Amino acid sequence: MSPFGPVDAAGWLVGAQRRPSPHCDARPEGVEPELAILHNISLPPGEFGGGHVAELFLGRLDPGAHPYFATLEGLRVSAHFLIERDGRVTQFVPCALRAWHAGVSNFRGRARCNDWSIGIELEGTDFTPFEPAQYAALGALLERLAARYPLRHVAGHSDVAAGRKTDPGPEFDWRLLRSVLAARGAALELPA
Repeated sequence: MSPFGPVDAAGWLVGAQRRPSPHCDARPEGVEPELAILHNISLPPGEFGGGHVAELFLGRLDPGAHPYFATLEGLRVSAHFLIERDGRVTQFVPCALRAWHAGVSNFRGRARCNDWSIGIELEGTDFTPFEPAQYAALGALLERLAARYPLRHVAGHSDVAAGRKTDPGPEFDWRLLRSVLAARGAALELPA
């Protein structure tokens, strides 16, 4: 059973916390998400909790609150979803809109992945194992998204921006995600 309700007509997941980000815009006419892109994030790097990721996506990160934050000043980024270490899910951008998460990207010969993808950030790093609660929440989220959209593929940021990005990183357990999705009956294609 999913901890979430369906995705509503505007693209908001029922049951996820909503914190609308200004860092989004319209998808191209007639384009729906077909790809979920997994990322990892922690702010400051390697530290979890504290709410700084949400502040970044909302455009409210104080550049003076930590030396690293000064390097992010003026950055306008977002993701559709953030899954925290305890499995809590926050949605920043409705799925009907384009979040700004993939940057210069290409998946299987198709460029501009932001146009046709959903960005999912997992609180973590390339070097820290993710938590079981995150995999459970991710499986439930992907199941709901696939029920609403023509979503068929899940890839890492490293798969769509090879040589530029490394996330979700070597600690991400694709085999475990495959198992979680199979148990939920969600037929999505994942990296080998």
